[in-house]
Amino acid sequence: MLNKKQKERKEEEIGKIIHYYDKIGVAIIEIGKPGLRVGDAIHIKGHIDDFDQKVESMEVEHSEVLEAVKGDVIGLKVPQKVHEGDKVYRAQE
Repeated sequence: MLNKKQKERKEEEIGKIIHYYDKIGVAIIEIGKPGLRVGDAIHIKGHIDDFDQKVESMEVEHSEVLEAVKGDVIGLKVPQKVHEGDKVYRAQE
């Protein structure tokens, strides 16, 4: 069930999970819309997963980046397990 803050928030789908490394807690995300930046709030949602987090750092091909553009495949540390096919949304308040 969504809380009041989640209901009022606008979200834009920006990508999807294409792999998850369980041992290190890193999601691999294919970016479909440009403009994901360090500091952005994201929402990851799938059949099992549904949580918010702030992007604290991300990597493209093992190099840390501040921004991801359309077509990038990024690595992002996540606080819980995610699954291939989960959608990633940029949360806007």
